[in-house]
Amino acid sequence: MFNLKSPILLILFCGCFFPLKSQTEIDGLFMGKRNICGGFVYGQSQWQKYWEGDYLRTNENIGQLKSRQMSFMANYGFTSKTNLILSTSYIQNFTTKGTLLEQKGFQDANLFLKHELWAKNINGFLTSLVAVAGVSTPISNYVVDYLPLSIGSGARTASMRFLMDIQKRDYFLTLSSSYIARSTITIDRNSYYTDRLIYSNQVVLPNLWNHNIRLGYRPSPDNYVEFTGEFNNSIGGFNIRKNDMPFPSNEMDMVRIGLSGKKEIIKNKGFSAIGGLTQTVYGKNVGKSFSWYSGLVYQYEF
Repeated sequence: MFNLKSPILLILFCGCFFPLKSQTEIDGLFMGKRNICGGFVYGQSQWQKYWEGDYLRTNENIGQLKSRQMSFMANYGFTSKTNLILSTSYIQNFTTKGTLLEQKGFQDANLFLKHELWAKNINGFLTSLVAVAGVSTPISNYVVDYLPLSIGSGARTASMRFLMDIQKRDYFLTLSSSYIARSTITIDRNSYYTDRLIYSNQVVLPNLWNHNIRLGYRPSPDNYVEFTGEFNNSIGGFNIRKNDMPFPSNEMDMVRIGLSGKKEIIKNKGFSAIGGLTQTVYGKNVGKSFSWYSGLVYQYEF
């Protein structure tokens, strides 16, 4: 048995992704012109079983992997159709058994530019098409070749998302897809094995597809509840070898379902509470994780 220690390195394996639900890059909502929204979210994720390739198994050397995450975000409305979103997270990963040391620290800085390309009322269905361009970069010198305890992939990324939001009265459907390109990373060894022996400290990470579906009740941007589905697919990679540790360039696919919502706390005062939970129901080379999160956001108009 190996001493194995899944927002990606893949945070997919830790399962510690807690989205900030307040006009984010994966919804059809926008901040108004010259409005700014800031907030924080605390979340936890844990798993005991993980997929080694397609095989769902446990590992008594690590017991249960647990992750705690505090995320911070800010969203500014240049106009009612163009928003700038900035976020980062502090993550702590640890296991309940074994001798592997916990990993913790600030992960990556994420910047998204979100723009409404088109909007129209079609027979009572308010329909909009949105484009979101994003970049991210590590903001601390965390260890990347220590899965599943690593807090991030260590890669710089660039992404492009297209999103369609449809609302009829108080009910809505949001569909989106994103392509995420990732840079090569450097690990602290001079050779490694994937499906062959490679004499290098440079690792090429597979790029990713991310697809989202959200369906729910939304009487206002500050009050809604939604069911969510998320599908992550690596474009390439390879399976974890039997009884081996995971590796940054593994193929990591997963399907997650969840429930989330937002509630205005004090009417017309700008404070709202957010929260949600997710469960990984299928995966490949990822943990079968359960996650929950809650937080507070505040909106201010200049």
